Amino acid sequence: MKPLFKVAATLVLAGVAGHAAADIKPFEAVEYRKGIFKAVKWHFGAMGDMVKGKAEFDSEDFARRADLLAALSQMPWEGFRPGTYASATSALPVIEDEWEDFTAAGDAFSEKAAALAVAAKGDDMKAIKSAFVATARTCKGCHDDFKD
Repeated sequence: MKPLFKVAATLVLAGVAGHAAADIKPFEAVEYRKGIFKAVKWHFGAMGDMVKGKAEFDSEDFARRADLLAALSQMPWEGFRPGTYASATSALPVIEDEWEDFTAAGDAFSEKAAALAVAAKGDDMKAIKSAFVATARTCKGCHDDFKD
């Protein structure tokens, strides 16, 4: 099974499970989104090392990771539920009060991650770096506003 297909299948199953389980406990929602963000960090960190020259640039691996990042960027948002900001998380309760801004930040991350996946399939290192930086800025912006 190809990695992107596995991620797509996981997205479908996560969506079905997320909608079917209205009684998800707050700690389960927190663990769900933390797991996704750990995977984001795993792939984005390795990509950053390649872009910064700390690791050899492997275009095939970079493109694979960019595809996975684009898929992961769609996933954590359903884990942000009312009542899931009290403990065991660095997500700020202001998310509930500024939900529209928060979802806009999530949408921006998803859009930039998708653009990075497209750029990663090309040979233009300048475009790849630019798309990487644009994606990283969406992460920083969300962390600045919504993470302790």
